[in-house]
Amino acid sequence: MNSFKNNNLDNNAGLFTLTLRLVVGWTYFSAFWRRLILENKLTIDEAGYIGEKFNHFLPNALGIKPLIEYLVTNPEQLHTAMVAFTVIEAIVGLFIMLGLFTRLMSIGVFGLAMGILLGSGWLGTTCLDEWQIGVLGIATGFTLFFTGSGVFSLDNYFIRTQKSFTKKQWFLWLGSGAFTKMNLKAVVLVGSLFIFGITLFTNQYFHGGVFGKLHNKSVKPKIEITAIKHEQSLLTFDIFRVEGADVYGSFLIGIEILDKENKVLKSWTMEQLANYPAENIHNYYVAKIKTGAHSLVVPLGAKARISLNIKDIDIPEKSRLKLIDISGIEWQQPIK
Repeated sequence: MNSFKNNNLDNNAGLFTLTLRLVVGWTYFSAFWRRLILENKLTIDEAGYIGEKFNHFLPNALGIKPLIEYLVTNPEQLHTAMVAFTVIEAIVGLFIMLGLFTRLMSIGVFGLAMGILLGSGWLGTTCLDEWQIGVLGIATGFTLFFTGSGVFSLDNYFIRTQKSFTKKQWFLWLGSGAFTKMNLKAVVLVGSLFIFGITLFTNQYFHGGVFGKLHNKSVKPKIEITAIKHEQSLLTFDIFRVEGADVYGSFLIGIEILDKENKVLKSWTMEQLANYPAENIHNYYVAKIKTGAHSLVVPLGAKARISLNIKDIDIPEKSRLKLIDISGIEWQQPIK
């Protein structure tokens, strides 16, 4: 049974969503435009490489963290994925703006927005930026699937000129056309409630935005210290930056080893950290911890093993390792 009207002339719903098509289409197409036309952000090891931005998603991604970690630990596969992702965004964005295969592209919008939501919905220093982009993109994709595109679209042009493929059932599901005989009330209600449920759940999960205490993991840096090992003249440990603004690093200006009385047994100053030997920093991911002008710079999502030379001191029991950020924030962990 044909559930669509095989023309777009009366599809006012598609006409009314023209603004949505143009705006959401540009948000995805502009990603391609920024990365390849205005600048080249797909070049590995250059400033602004999109793979490093992707690495920022890792610490608090929802459900897809293993996939992100696999990619950021395998640079070649990551580059391939970033190129493919950029091409998909370009096609989806351009086709949505043109109104070409609108329903198929709306599924693309839904999928891309879901990826943004799960990967980076926790990011946003002021207005929960990535979460809002994600949930609004999902809702837009869902809406455009049912409305299709109206008179200002290539789908409509092909229908008007009676191209043979527009009379095929697959075009009605992947292109455009007005619903006629299908009862959509239950489908739209269930789908809308499902998306609203995703919105509430992720708002609460990422930000505590439904009940309890609000939190924003993008406001200030947080570094986790793990895998501390003391072997003769060497102290090694992993540091992983899991919170803070994605566009700004954490700047370590001090490392100290303290005894149980809080006496400093040995310290590394900001000058020493700014010139710390690269061979003593083993990075795990694409986003790299490295020396800066006045500190050791730790980007969001970066994880590395740091080796400290402690041959000139003894480490007593209940000693602690302390890291000091330029903001005054400190992180400590017992040395076992």
